[in-house]
Amino acid sequence: MASITAAVLTATPDPTRPMLTFYDDETGERTELSALTLGNWAAKTANFFRDELGLASGDTILVDLPEHWQTVAILLGAWWAGVGVVTPGADADDVRAVVTSSARVDDYPDAEETVVASLDPFGIGVPGLPVGVIDYGPSVRIHSDNFTPGADAPHPLPGRTTGQVLDAARDAAADAGITSGSRVLTTLGWHDADGIAVNLVAPLAVGASLIVVAHPDESKLESRAATERADVIRR
Repeated sequence: MASITAAVLTATPDPTRPMLTFYDDETGERTELSALTLGNWAAKTANFFRDELGLASGDTILVDLPEHWQTVAILLGAWWAGVGVVTPGADADDVRAVVTSSARVDDYPDAEETVVASLDPFGIGVPGLPVGVIDYGPSVRIHSDNFTPGADAPHPLPGRTTGQVLDAARDAAADAGITSGSRVLTTLGWHDADGIAVNLVAPLAVGASLIVVAHPDESKLESRAATERADVIRR
């Protein structure tokens, strides 16, 4: 079966329209990515995981990041490379790399490889990282926008095949009334496998546009939904 990433990137009816719009109400950030742009970031990330970190199908990484557009690119890149993802607190053996933020890098002193994402709106690097820690933004930029996948991840999320993740995602989308062409505004988190499948993958897997609001200011949500023409609000 094709990867979650392939399913998501081919689900959109128009790859040039916004696929992911990210707001952070603490910083004022708004970043909009089409399927083409998000696919480019995912391809660069997949190439980075395979060619720079030496990861292969069946390997596992731990992703300890908040809701952010870079987190989406990292998840999609991992799955495209056949790499499974676990989140903090999940049981996992043989984690090959940890992808986290600069604020949490000291939580993983024994990681085989540590990658730090800046969570910057423009994906710039992180100054002053410890020796041996890889800076995600500058590292992935040098890689190709195209990726040729190999074998799919046996378990892209813990204990779940690609088919199981996509089935759960599509069922969740149907239950929420999300269809291709929907614009979904959400404040729901992706802190574990269920959250990733239901709150992130579900809208994308059916071709909807996803508008993610981190650190939401509840007083702004209704007006933002109107501005973004959101027809489904999940919070």
